[in-house]
Amino acid sequence: MREYLYLGIAIAAEVTGTTALKYSDGFTNVVPTIVVLAGYIGSFYFLSLTLQEFPIGLVYATWSALGIIAAALIGIALFDESVDVAGFVGIALIIGGVVCLNVFSETYAPAH
Repeated sequence: MREYLYLGIAIAAEVTGTTALKYSDGFTNVVPTIVVLAGYIGSFYFLSLTLQEFPIGLVYATWSALGIIAAALIGIALFDESVDVAGFVGIALIIGGVVCLNVFSETYAPAH
């Protein structure tokens, strides 16, 4: 169960780093640039802990998919970006894919 916590932290750190990347202004703003570096380093560290127990396909698919969804939502909330119907369909498909891998797939069942 601890690996799910690590994966959640990895996703949150990656999304934080990506959000700070938007604020870094091409790495010219120091504080957001530091947050970018810390976010990505932290994300990969916790991702590596997750990979000690779970298969790489499952971990990477979940990490990247949930990061994509969170980044899209942050874009809407913080940067006044919009998502059209096709975008929402795409997000729904991403969610469906993550659910399939994590809940229904025997191929990507966590090793225990």
